Amino acid sequence: MIPLGSRDHRALAAERVFDGERMLADRVVLLRDGRIADVTAEPPAGMPLVHLPAGAVLAPGFIDCQVNGGGGVLLNDDSSVAGIARIAAAHRKGGSTALLPTLITDTRPAIRAAIEGVAEAIRAGVPGILGIHLEGPFLSPQRIGIHDPGRLAEFGPGDAELLTGLGTRGLTLVTLAPERVPAGAVADLVARGARVCAGHTADAGPAIRAAMAEGLTGFTHLFNAMSQMGPREAGAVGVALAEAEAFAGIIADGHHVGGDQLRLALRLKGRDRLMLVSDAMPPVGDTRADTAFTLFGRRIVRTGDRLTGEDGTLAGAAITMAEAVRHMRTHGGASQEEALAMASLTPARFLGLDARLGRIAPGFAADLVALTAEGDVLGTWIGGQHAA
Repeated sequence: MIPLGSRDHRALAAERVFDGERMLADRVVLLRDGRIADVTAEPPAGMPLVHLPAGAVLAPGFIDCQVNGGGGVLLNDDSSVAGIARIAAAHRKGGSTALLPTLITDTRPAIRAAIEGVAEAIRAGVPGILGIHLEGPFLSPQRIGIHDPGRLAEFGPGDAELLTGLGTRGLTLVTLAPERVPAGAVADLVARGARVCAGHTADAGPAIRAAMAEGLTGFTHLFNAMSQMGPREAGAVGVALAEAEAFAGIIADGHHVGGDQLRLALRLKGRDRLMLVSDAMPPVGDTRADTAFTLFGRRIVRTGDRLTGEDGTLAGAAITMAEAVRHMRTHGGASQEEALAMASLTPARFLGLDARLGRIAPGFAADLVALTAEGDVLGTWIGGQHAA
């Protein structure tokens, strides 16, 4: 990591600039008041200029819709401003300039506390916090994964209001199993401003399609903890791949999804609807030698970048978005442009933020990541300020 820019530097020059759609050669990105002022071949005379190293790529900052933890912190255990700030700081080092802290299945009081913690973090100006992702507790016990089955709940009166308690203070993403909520629940959540994804679902397809008719627009960690495609039943995987307008998050870490499945998903969904997520747990950005942690009384062990419970169940991931981008290129058949878009513009579109995030273009937020030719992070900027 090298210091690239400060308040006195308002222009970044790179041999390659990915603007969100295509790769540009030898460009200068001008920053002003936290936004991108212009993308030019030459900087204005007298403007302070930072040159990125040879071979570096300047790209829109990554947007991660599924971040359970980082820096030794799990959101379920610590939803304080300090805890959320540690999570965000850990992921900035991996190229993420915006993210949704994610609460996995927990009690209603824990949901309420996490929402208020995120709201306070946004008020306090913690860089990069967009809102909250609530993954559960209305999930299928048949596709529970590492979530605690004892904390699953039945959707009842007041739950739509609870889940959308962040209101206009930030974005809300809800992952649920469509078969586990009553008719009209998804429509209610969407009307209250939430985005809704199907995940941890055992439904063969009908309940998912009914939820899509009510406004469900995405799928959480495609292929994982969901019903699979069969010869006559589409399952969640089949519906996600068949519906061209549906977005799908995918964990490209070499453990959750195989290379063939990554390539298939990219071929069928394309970079405009398939988006990378980290599904990161506390070990990301935690420099301690022992990065095992406890999740609802279960010991989670890290072996390399693989996290499992003692029974071998995958327990989230230990990757950054930069590592997911690299894996998508080396094992998922994605070009550099496709992989970068899947980490930036595509999640921005899914979240409805593509008018200000996910591109390097005039008027967009100066949220940026600089990468080496090998894909390692050199630096990140949020609102034009060097962040990591």
